Amino acid sequence: MGRRSCAQNIATLIILALVASVLAQEKKTTKHEVVVTATRDEQPLRMAPYYINVMDAKMLRTEKAPRTLPEVLKYQTGTLVQKTAHGQGSPYIRGFTGFRNLLLIDGIRLNNSVFRDGPNQYWNTVDTLGLNRIESVKGPFSVLYGSDAAGGTINAITRGVVNIRPGSNWDRRLYSRYASAEDSYIGRVESIGRLADNVGLTFGYTFKDFGDLEGGKEVGTQEETGYDEQAWDAKLEYFIDDDAWIVLAHQGMDMDDAMRTHKTIYGIDWEDLSVGKELARILYQDRMLTYLQYHKHNIDGFCDEIHAGISHHRQEEKRDRLRIRRDIQGFEVNTLGAFVRLKSSSDYGEFIYGAEFYRDYVNSFKNTYNADGSLKNAAIQGPVGNDAIYDMLGAYVQDTIPVSDLISVVVGCRSDYIEANIDSVEDPDTGNEVQISENWDAVSGSGRLLYHLDEQKEYNLFAGISQGFRAPNLSDLSRLDSARTDEVETPAPDLDPEKFISYEIGMKAEAERVSGQVAYFYTDASDMIVRTPTGRMIDEEHEITKLNAGDGYVQGVEAQIEYELLDNLKAIGAFTWIEGKIETYPTSDPIIVEEPIDRTMPPTGRFGLHWIMNKHYWVEGSCTIADDADELSTRDKSDTSRIPPGGTPGYVICDLRAGWNVSDDLRLSAAVENITDEDYRVHGSGLNEPGRNLVIAADWVF
Repeated sequence: MGRRSCAQNIATLIILALVASVLAQEKKTTKHEVVVTATRDEQPLRMAPYYINVMDAKMLRTEKAPRTLPEVLKYQTGTLVQKTAHGQGSPYIRGFTGFRNLLLIDGIRLNNSVFRDGPNQYWNTVDTLGLNRIESVKGPFSVLYGSDAAGGTINAITRGVVNIRPGSNWDRRLYSRYASAEDSYIGRVESIGRLADNVGLTFGYTFKDFGDLEGGKEVGTQEETGYDEQAWDAKLEYFIDDDAWIVLAHQGMDMDDAMRTHKTIYGIDWEDLSVGKELARILYQDRMLTYLQYHKHNIDGFCDEIHAGISHHRQEEKRDRLRIRRDIQGFEVNTLGAFVRLKSSSDYGEFIYGAEFYRDYVNSFKNTYNADGSLKNAAIQGPVGNDAIYDMLGAYVQDTIPVSDLISVVVGCRSDYIEANIDSVEDPDTGNEVQISENWDAVSGSGRLLYHLDEQKEYNLFAGISQGFRAPNLSDLSRLDSARTDEVETPAPDLDPEKFISYEIGMKAEAERVSGQVAYFYTDASDMIVRTPTGRMIDEEHEITKLNAGDGYVQGVEAQIEYELLDNLKAIGAFTWIEGKIETYPTSDPIIVEEPIDRTMPPTGRFGLHWIMNKHYWVEGSCTIADDADELSTRDKSDTSRIPPGGTPGYVICDLRAGWNVSDDLRLSAAVENITDEDYRVHGSGLNEPGRNLVIAADWVF
């Protein structure tokens, strides 16, 4: 049986089982959740023809109380949350990570032109406590959002005046979280109020203190893993009338002393891992976003809605590394953005269309110091080329067509132009300064189908074909920096965009006693930019460069369900199976080989029970089961400080959670995570997960 037909049979069985259980239930009216990211327009979750996960504020604060944004995503299917370090989490969504997933904040790109291949830390710079909800749409999504949206698109939606309690004009909030195995303390103060009937103000400040992470019963303390972080946000909302409003928002984040220990002498030798040679590798991150947006509904004219905005996003990184000598490198990226989006209804469907533009200004540096602390050398560039400009311009249109009462179709297309101009790049052969100038065009399309199985439209089948692309960025073209264990990555001009086509079929249910979704996907990848060894050594590290040589595929099944066994007692379950192959150069020889995708997520399931005892108390017990991660690429096998020989061992982790809604204004929660104190790590991570971990959270509004 071929690889596609086997997975399709598995998906079909899961879909049929879910359909059978769903259709057996009594059909009652239920409150349906609304999402905006899938089609850039508000609609019920069950009506969006995509596999979508939603995490709301209650989950972010007390029900799960995750530590960081990447760790929120471990509760959704199809996602492996790898952590190179305690402050550096990076989700693998449907097999892709780094710059092949897109993160938005209120619809504004966090991704910029310096994002690198493989895991990175940039998603950790978004404070979950400043968010009202997170929407995650799986699969290639370039039609609406352009480059990078290959594995998935995440939209982090911030809090505002809409989150004030009913009947209140001003809410003040205090939040705190403690976790024992993380030795961590998180606190937040927040205020949301109405300065006038038509003016709202939101302000928040979050402080995070993370000590050294405690592993399981054998690993114990993982030295030098702690770090500090603070974040702040403010939003001013002016309501012109009931249908029009203006938003001015600012947010910032500062992360200090986040050590990447697996590269250093502080790494651990769990399961025969190698220990690094560096004395220190410390990262500092700063990020600030300011935007102004205008929104107008119910327009009497050629369009029904208009949304427009401008933004400035500054992201800064510094890495301080100590070997025989000390070197400090980093970059500053200032991104200017602008967008306009319109909605129009017609006899031919409901159109969403618009355009957006982003320009990155990039400065990059690297300084090497002598043993006495004096400057030895100031390099031509830092991790990417210096004095660079990177432009992205895109225009799109999408039409939702109601073919009949039971069938609707969503079709869309997009055109993009991308240009990179880098003034200062170090030639790895001569050491001289050179320039790189490249530009690319890309056209993407998408077609989705939604079929309602019942008149209430609570049970829906969906299918679709979506294109995605990723244009080469500054990291692809000009990166000169360390990569994985004992590797250094050098510049590679003359690259072309990567291309993706994804096929998906699935089902959604959102009824009184059961809700869930299941999907099978197959993503075809071509011209992927893959790291390729050259056979040369640079400062005792193996040189690698990049080529458009990666053709391959990723396929998988995602499923999740909540079923009400009894009144207030729910069974919860989720399952992920992913496999894929990509062509690559495993050695310095010019021989291309098809290998498993890097960091293949092992078959993973989660099941549990959630009991709402009454309106004040709830209890949840759950177990997560992950198989051995032994589908390894050559690069995985060589990454010996993160992946043990033969692969990362599987694990079974059980958690117990409970909550007490003391009143409508005060919520308390407690959890014992990893009850059995197991030693384990998520595949590809640079450190182990917490051992037995007591987590206590309190959320008080007054």
